[in-house]
Amino acid sequence: MSTRDCALCRRVAETGDQWIADFAMTRAYLHEDQFFPGYCLLILKRHATELFHLDPDERAAMIEEVSRLARALDTVFRPVKVNYELLGNQIPHIHWHVIPRLADDPLPRWPVWRVDHEPLHLPTEGCRERVAAIRAAL
Repeated sequence: MSTRDCALCRRVAETGDQWIADFAMTRAYLHEDQFFPGYCLLILKRHATELFHLDPDERAAMIEEVSRLARALDTVFRPVKVNYELLGNQIPHIHWHVIPRLADDPLPRWPVWRVDHEPLHLPTEGCRERVAAIRAAL
């Protein structure tokens, strides 16, 4: 797959209302569906599909960035647990789903994609407020 054909390569080339922060290896965004408050994506800035495609220093730096985002989400949302998912089956580009799981979570023992729900798209101002809160905690 060329980077021109990769949806996440195109995504990291821009910011937009959901953009939270840039790190050395990754760029953080608020996920469009906020049914799970604070659900974020952390996308590798360069195209790679597997962890073993990264050299050890890149992997270590990326894990630190995942942890930094998770710590900020913990500060803002006070979850019971933070979930971390790195799949790439649908979009083969390294990206993390970092998801605070709150006390009122409807199915706390299941992955978020197994929870049947209507996607919750925040209005622009709500999105900006949530992004600002996460940025402030970084």
